[in-house]
Amino acid sequence: MTREHTCGFAALVLGTTLSVVACTSIDCPVQNTVSCIYKVMSTDGSDGMLEDTLNVFTIRIDGTDSLLLNRCVNTKTFSLPISYTNAEDTLVFKMNNRGWMTIDTVYVSKENHPQFESVDCQLAFFHTITAVRWTTEYIDSIAIIKPSVNYDTSTPHLHIYFKTRP
Repeated sequence: MTREHTCGFAALVLGTTLSVVACTSIDCPVQNTVSCIYKVMSTDGSDGMLEDTLNVFTIRIDGTDSLLLNRCVNTKTFSLPISYTNAEDTLVFKMNNRGWMTIDTVYVSKENHPQFESVDCQLAFFHTITAVRWTTEYIDSIAIIKPSVNYDTSTPHLHIYFKTRP
């Protein structure tokens, strides 16, 4: 092969490779589940640690429940998925430790925003948290830190403060 043929062949291979990659490249996210990140805080405002065992259930539209978080313990953060279409999610926090059990209910109000990526991708939903309310058996308070919930999991959305137990 002459030098001109070698350069022409290399250009042909490079051009074919680029066109194949360009035609088959779809930018769909591998994991399109959008979750709300909760960060455990101490009552003094510093980073906290969840030392009790936490189970979280959600109440579905049909009245049944579904386990979202099972036996979470010794953690500083946890994530919970958000419903796509409900205006408010109802979450039941069940805490267990050394013979006692307590239950709190958390209500997360939100706006749902459909997120179109591509005709080849499933429709995703992003959310804006508008309000949070809760019962106060073991949860002291919850603060909205980042109301916009999307694929970014680097920043917590909610700070949750648990009461101290003797």
